[in-house]
Amino acid sequence: MSRLYCVLFLAATAAACSSSPITPTTPISPANVQETFSGTLTKNGGSTHTFVVGRAGSVTVVLTTVSPDSTLVVGLSLGTWNGTSCQAVLAKDNAVQGSTLLGTASTAGNLCVRVYDVGNLVGSITFQIDVVHP
Repeated sequence: MSRLYCVLFLAATAAACSSSPITPTTPISPANVQETFSGTLTKNGGSTHTFVVGRAGSVTVVLTTVSPDSTLVVGLSLGTWNGTSCQAVLAKDNAVQGSTLLGTASTAGNLCVRVYDVGNLVGSITFQIDVVHP
């Protein structure tokens, strides 16, 4: 009879150690994408950069660098790209280094960010923009 208990004990132990799929309780969302754009802006000019948003979610644009003068005021906009031009949805005509635009993409699609002279440039400057999006 003790053998029967040993067999039952081993069977119960093996069943308790069997692997079964574990379902996560918190959904895992895909990571956001960070893109960096840089370029040169000239007097009365503008510079447009396009990017693709893979799903709905928050979009953050930061004017990371304006050089040689970080206090120089320029324009910064976030919009939709129609294949030819950037249609501004959010615009900040008094952007300086460190300025941020926060938007929301309602669906996947083509967006754009634009830096432009608002009448303050006397020569050319360089800039960097960081964009974080879904």
